[in-house]
Amino acid sequence: MAQDRAGSSGGRRRFGVLRAARYRWRWHRFVGLYTLGFLGLLCLMIWAEAMGLSRHWIGPVFLFVTVMVYALIGVFGRTGSAEEYYVAGRRIPPVYNGMAAAADWMSAASFISLAGALYLQGFSGTPDQPGGLAYLLGWTGGFVLVAMLVAPHLRAMRLYTLPDFFQQRFGGTWPRVIAALATVLCSFTYVVAQIYGVGLIASRLTGVQFEIGIMLGLGGVLVCSFLGGMRAITWTQVSQYIVLLLAFLIPVSWLAYKQFGNPVAALAYGSHLQAIAEREAQLLASPEEQQVSQEFARRAEELEHKLQNVELALEQERQALQERVRRLRAMGSDIATIVQANRELANMPRSESEARQLWQAQRQEYLHRAQPLGGVPLHTQPFAGDPQGTPQEQALFERSRRNFLALMFCLMVGTAGLPHLLTRFYTAPSVAGARTSVAWSLFFIALLYLSAPALAAMVKFEVMHKLVGVRFDELPTWIAQWMRMDASLLAVEDVNGDGRLQWGEMRLGADLIMLATPEIAGLPYVISGLVAAGGLAAALSTADGLLLTISNALVRDLYFESRKIKPSAEQRVIVSKFMLMAVALAAAFVAGQRPSDILPMVTAAFSLAASAFVPAMVLGIFWRGTNRQGAVAGMLCGLGITLYYMLSHAASVRAVVPTGWLADGLWWEIQPISAAVFGVPVGLAVTVLVSWLGKSKKA
Repeated sequence: MAQDRAGSSGGRRRFGVLRAARYRWRWHRFVGLYTLGFLGLLCLMIWAEAMGLSRHWIGPVFLFVTVMVYALIGVFGRTGSAEEYYVAGRRIPPVYNGMAAAADWMSAASFISLAGALYLQGFSGTPDQPGGLAYLLGWTGGFVLVAMLVAPHLRAMRLYTLPDFFQQRFGGTWPRVIAALATVLCSFTYVVAQIYGVGLIASRLTGVQFEIGIMLGLGGVLVCSFLGGMRAITWTQVSQYIVLLLAFLIPVSWLAYKQFGNPVAALAYGSHLQAIAEREAQLLASPEEQQVSQEFARRAEELEHKLQNVELALEQERQALQERVRRLRAMGSDIATIVQANRELANMPRSESEARQLWQAQRQEYLHRAQPLGGVPLHTQPFAGDPQGTPQEQALFERSRRNFLALMFCLMVGTAGLPHLLTRFYTAPSVAGARTSVAWSLFFIALLYLSAPALAAMVKFEVMHKLVGVRFDELPTWIAQWMRMDASLLAVEDVNGDGRLQWGEMRLGADLIMLATPEIAGLPYVISGLVAAGGLAAALSTADGLLLTISNALVRDLYFESRKIKPSAEQRVIVSKFMLMAVALAAAFVAGQRPSDILPMVTAAFSLAASAFVPAMVLGIFWRGTNRQGAVAGMLCGLGITLYYMLSHAASVRAVVPTGWLADGLWWEIQPISAAVFGVPVGLAVTVLVSWLGKSKKA
């Protein structure tokens, strides 16, 4: 009988191995056919453009074909099984799990904004806008923490959501409730940034309004995640990674080959750094650039006078515009000029507080652009200031370095606490598979991250040498197109009146650099459509995982856990689907208000996740002495400090909350986006202290 049981066990193992091999073969076949199909679509569009296909059709074709493919994957991946809906059956092969995690991770921030941040902030950022290489180092280093400290241990517990860990490890209601609420907070902040990116790209591809673009892209997200949960999302994210990888590497390699004769941008762009440094020195000494800086300084001073008596200045400006409209009508000016003057009058601030807020923001922008190089730091300088210079320069250097390190810390620790990213590793077939998945994720992310600094340098080289100095009436048409779509992304103005574009007269948003790269480099318009499709894939892939994480936290971890009658697994899945739709619509509404650029919103989500989860989670994994009271206190204190510091420096909060209730200035000159540098140590210390006190009382 023992031999029969052994034979039966061996047969089951052989059947399991054969079944896993067949499942892997399905993945290989799907990925291979999908890649060939997408490359075929790209070749077809290149041929169609050469045959005369209008640009007005290229963008919509890329949008609708890719979104429809994602939606079809959602239809074919639909499921009602809880195991499939929440964790894709825990059988995703590590290489594809890593690919899906990379797509989930890339997001609109990495694909759209990272190269833009390096373009505008250089390698180290500025004291007021830390960034640059901190994003690359922090996000990449965070995956090392995930592999070493978190992912294998969570996978071994066979969980469904991150709040599951806090309930299983600490017991009781409050650890799970706090973890679920923190999951909703950081994930909702993150998903708003992704949906903002969806609207930006969809409106660029189709020419529709930003808000309509949001709804077009959101349709693909909802069909996929609503029907199939994690099972369909995994298949979709693999397909989206292929799109965003090709969309990033093709234009970067094309531009590198055009500039260097070498398509491997990461190896070739070093020579450009010296050329950029030389061009920066020429611009700093340029009389025309100095005239631009002086004009912005004059405008800032003019606004300072207005702010001294806002009520009087507002009334005088309104009367001046009204008089201008009357004069234009009396002179019989053309309709367009009169309409423009009326529009300026209608857009004037309606109240004193609105005018004050607007003029203060404009003054800050003018002061920033009045600095050398329009406020853009030297591309390759290590940090602002000089450690060997004057006391002021030494202080500036220390402040810049401190903010760089603080941001890198928040991004690393936040990566180890992001709920939607950690849930991805629950789908691995084993603990070893989870570790291997993290390694594959790093590989797939590095393919893009190694090229991002090269892209920033190549685009800056193109702008400095091909656009600066060009007459305004000879500027390429893409500049006017982007300005009409969103003036916050691109603005040019002949500030010094010489009829030629100076570096300081052109303001580029970080979210524009990657999307406009093909046009800046003079590549075929099909490549612009491809890049936009890649950005859309990056935003949708992350939005899929985030929406599923939020709906699961609200339904599975909060709603059903509070009910005395426990529902079936099918009921949980059904309610989660409808909650997912409600959350998506709420996020679309917030994103439609354009609350911020993509990168600041994403960075805030990392700080929230780092302070809320990582101290209690890591201590709970590695220290048996961590108890429920310590975890609850640590999570509340860490998250509370982080939120307090962030909100204290939010303009909308400062406008309504008494100043005495808010933080008085910056703590150690650390910027608010790095608030977790305070929250994480506080959460760690409180968790250890309360757990130790609880253990002492029992003893």
